Amino acid sequence: MSKMKVRFAPSPTGPFHIGGARSALFNWLLARREGGTFLLRIEDTDLVRSTRESEENIKAALKWLGMDWDEGIDVGGDNGPYRQTERLDIYKEVTDRLIAEGKAYYCYCTEEELEAERQAQLARGETPKYNGHCRHLTEEQRAAYEAEGRKPTVRLRVPLNETVAFDDMVRGHVSFESNGIGDFVIVKSDGIPVYNYAVVIDDHTMEVTHVIRAEEHLSNTPRQIVIYNALGWEVPTFGHISLIMGKDGKKMSKRHGATSVEQYKNLGYLPEAINNFLALMGWAPEGEQELFTTEELIKNFSMDRVAKNPAVFDIDKLNWINFNYMKKLTDEELYTLCLPSLQEAGYVSAQPDEAEKARLTMLCVCLKDHISYGAQIKEEAAMFFTDSISIDEEHRDDIKAVLAEESCPTVLAAFSDKLKAMDEVTPEQVKAAIKAIMKETKLKGKFVFMPIRVAITGQMHGPDLNYIVPLLGRDTVLARLASVDTLA
Repeated sequence: MSKMKVRFAPSPTGPFHIGGARSALFNWLLARREGGTFLLRIEDTDLVRSTRESEENIKAALKWLGMDWDEGIDVGGDNGPYRQTERLDIYKEVTDRLIAEGKAYYCYCTEEELEAERQAQLARGETPKYNGHCRHLTEEQRAAYEAEGRKPTVRLRVPLNETVAFDDMVRGHVSFESNGIGDFVIVKSDGIPVYNYAVVIDDHTMEVTHVIRAEEHLSNTPRQIVIYNALGWEVPTFGHISLIMGKDGKKMSKRHGATSVEQYKNLGYLPEAINNFLALMGWAPEGEQELFTTEELIKNFSMDRVAKNPAVFDIDKLNWINFNYMKKLTDEELYTLCLPSLQEAGYVSAQPDEAEKARLTMLCVCLKDHISYGAQIKEEAAMFFTDSISIDEEHRDDIKAVLAEESCPTVLAAFSDKLKAMDEVTPEQVKAAIKAIMKETKLKGKFVFMPIRVAITGQMHGPDLNYIVPLLGRDTVLARLASVDTLA
C-alpha cells in the first residue's frame, strides 16, 4: 500500500467554520499518526463567492490551530497547482478524453427545459433525474443546437443497472443504485467543472489515498465513484464524519454560539483547547481521559473510534476545557491572552508601559480562576476600573448581615490602619495584615476577610482579596472603608 495521503480542500467562500476545522483536524491527526502527508488545496470554482480574503482567513486559522501542511497552497509540491481555478487545463484534458471514449457527452438542454422535465417527473411521483435527452444526439442535431446559440454542458454517461458500493471508514458498507443517479453534469456551460468532477481529478492526480470529510458529502460519493470508474482510476478510501449539532438537536448555527475559528481566537480561546474540544466531537478515546495535549491526540486518534451519531457542540464543555488549559499558562502568557479584551473594553492604553503591564498582569492572575476564556475578563475586571461599588443585589441581605456583625467596625478600622502603614501595597503585605488582625482579635478567618471584601467590593464572592486591595489601590480602598455605612 502506498504511503497515506489525506487532504483538506476548503472552499474560500466565507469565514472558516468550526466544522471545517474539525474535518481538517481529523485529517491532520490521522496523517501525523500514520506518518502520512497532509495536503491543503483550495476549491475555488465558485467564482461568484470565492475570495482570496477568505482563503487567507482559512490558512491563518489552520496555522493558529497548529495544523501545518506538507503539500499544497503556499508550500508547493509535485502535484500543483493547488487552486482549482489554476487547473482548468488539467480538467479539460480529462474531459476531452471522456468525450472521445464516449463516456461523456455534450448536453444542450436549457435550464427551462430541464426544470419543466423535473416538474413533470415530480408530478408522476418519480425521483427527478436527467432523462437522457442528449445522450444519443447525432452530429446534425448537435449542429442545429449550436446554430441556435446554445452553450452545452458536459454530462457523464452513467452506466445503467449497476450497484455503486464502498466501505466507509465510519459508516461501514454503503451502496447506491446507478439508475437513481442519472447522467449528471460534470462541466458547466462556462467551462468550469462542477465540484464532484474536479474533486475526483484533484484527488487522483494529487495521489490522495484517504478522503475524510463531513457526512453531508456522503450523497456525493456515488457520483464520484462513477467518475473514478469511467476513468479507470483507483477509488480512495472514504470516511464521512457526522454533522455538528447544537444541544437542541439542530444543525449548528450562530444561535448556538460563535461559528468561525477567527471568532474563537478573538474571544481569547487557546488553539490547543479548541483542538482538544473538536477532537472529542465525534471521536471517543479509550478510557475516561478528556484533556489531551496535541501529542496525545496524535498518539491516540483513530478513525475506528469515530462515531456515526451527530456530534453535539457543547459550549460549556469547550469552556471547561479552555479553563483547564488557561490554568497552565504563565503569568506573561495569560497577560498576552487577555490584553486585547482589556483594550477593547477601554480599560488599558494601546501600548502599556512597564508599570501598567505589571498591574494588568496582577489583574489577570487575580481573575484567572474566574474566567474560562480571555474575553470574559472584561466583565470580571470592571470592578477595578470604576469609582463606584456595584452591590450584589442577590446577596444584599447577606451583605447587611456581614456588616452588622459586632466585630465588623473593629476589623475594618484595624485593616485601615495597617493599610495606611504599609510602605508598599502588595498581595504579600495584605495577606500578612489580615493574618495579624486575626491574631490580634482572635477572630476566625471569615470574620476578618469577609467584612473587608464586602466593604471594598460590595460582593460576597470574588477574586483573592490579597490581589483586590493592591489592584484597587490604597486611596480607593481607604475611601471605601471610610464610607462603608452607605452600603448598609
